[in-house]
Amino acid sequence: MNDSVTPLGAVRFLKVAEVAAALRVSRMSVYRLIHAGDLEAVRFGRNFRVPEHAVNAYLRESFYNAG
Repeated sequence: MNDSVTPLGAVRFLKVAEVAAALRVSRMSVYRLIHAGDLEAVRFGRNFRVPEHAVNAYLRESFYNAG
């Protein structure tokens, strides 16, 4: 997470289905990333919400040079 503190009101939380649609993967794949600790998430009752910055960070860290 960022060293600077972001107000919670400014954080955009995404549903698992929204993350799955954005990444074009299944919801189960997103749950696997969350449970493996590869994708930051917050649990609200029985549901998970993923901060938008966590999705961006995951994508940045996942890029590799295929050339």
